[in-house]
Amino acid sequence: MGKYWNEKIECMPREEMKKLQDERLVEQVKHVYENVPYYKKLMDEKGVTPDDIKGTEDLHKLPFLTKADLRDAYPYGLLAKPLSDCVRIQSTSGTTGKRVVAFYTQNDIDLWEDCCARAIVAAGGTNEDVCQVAYGYGLFTGGPGLNGGSHKVGCLTLPMSSGNTERQIQFMRDLEATIICCTPSYAAYIGETLHEMGLGPDDIKLKAGIFGAEPWTEEMRQEIQKSLGIKAYDIYGLTETSGPGVAFECEEQTGMHINEDHFIAEIIDPDTGEVLPEGSKGELVFTSITKEAFPLLRYRTRDICVLSREKCSCGRTLVKMCKPMGRSDDMLIIKGVNVFPSQIESVLLKMSNVTPNYLIVVDRVGNKDTFEIQVELSPEMLSDTVKSIEELEKKIGAEIQSILGISAKIKLVEPKTITRSEGKAVRVIDKRKLV
Repeated sequence: MGKYWNEKIECMPREEMKKLQDERLVEQVKHVYENVPYYKKLMDEKGVTPDDIKGTEDLHKLPFLTKADLRDAYPYGLLAKPLSDCVRIQSTSGTTGKRVVAFYTQNDIDLWEDCCARAIVAAGGTNEDVCQVAYGYGLFTGGPGLNGGSHKVGCLTLPMSSGNTERQIQFMRDLEATIICCTPSYAAYIGETLHEMGLGPDDIKLKAGIFGAEPWTEEMRQEIQKSLGIKAYDIYGLTETSGPGVAFECEEQTGMHINEDHFIAEIIDPDTGEVLPEGSKGELVFTSITKEAFPLLRYRTRDICVLSREKCSCGRTLVKMCKPMGRSDDMLIIKGVNVFPSQIESVLLKMSNVTPNYLIVVDRVGNKDTFEIQVELSPEMLSDTVKSIEELEKKIGAEIQSILGISAKIKLVEPKTITRSEGKAVRVIDKRKLV
């Protein structure tokens, strides 16, 4: 096996790739217009028909889709194939308990796994490797995507899922895993646990890691590489567009190659929606041109990014995206999970003994995200016992975990101790140095 999973595509001349994108875009717009009433309405309102789209140069004529549209259309409003043609649902978190769901035909899954296979091969993976997948499985796309990609490459696949770190290391050693796939913060934690067990990089066989689902810095990459003795590769994806594998890093480690035969990327001004010239910093927008069941046209990711077509030494001609530099909305990614302040607010508003005044404090200690929510007690609770306050903290914590899927430290504070604002309330203090 060479350094490419699909050399023809990954190294395709720009003119040929444009022609392929043009053809697929025209077909996809027609498919969506004829099969998705929600999107047909958006196009009609903008005065656009499929006949107006002749190629990628006409992409700007199409309306945007946002996460709000996905929630409005939940669950089946953006489905472009009959349910009988769909074989899989994956999901990501929503703002008020309502989730965003994505549907897949068997072909969609095959193409998604193919994209993940490209990432694994770019990281040096072959059918001689043992690939340990320590992303979460279930509705989360990380585990299923890399699991399928690993199968395609022919790796011996170890579907560990996340958690139980000492057992992860035991299997890693016993089965001589050579590639690890997980969130970067979990990779860092594995490195720390390895050290605590009196072991080091020489005691494991890992050579590469494929990390995504949350922001991470170059400093963190270096630390992970040192603690695990590996080369650490970035991977990017969104549940809405398929999952991990939308873009992947090569050995150059200077950005992620976007799989342009499946996704067209644009950079827009987040305020005006205007398409910006190549090399500009702005909001990343994706159009999926091969997805059958859940095709999204001009989906606003809210990720702030830069695209580059500078020649890459790896030989791939696919456009590169840099690491996202933050988000244009208020969403936080904590421990690989999408967290919105409004989710937390919705829990607190149901509680009678606290006020809706709260502060989210996120930090990164030892390469692990810490997540604390400070909540003001109601004046009536001040006279209550320590035990009853602790019980209330546990109750809030359980509700938060139920909505988000991750735990938070709940800290109840006295009334009026959280700073008020006459303008927009400051609900989040993010101490992580992610950019």
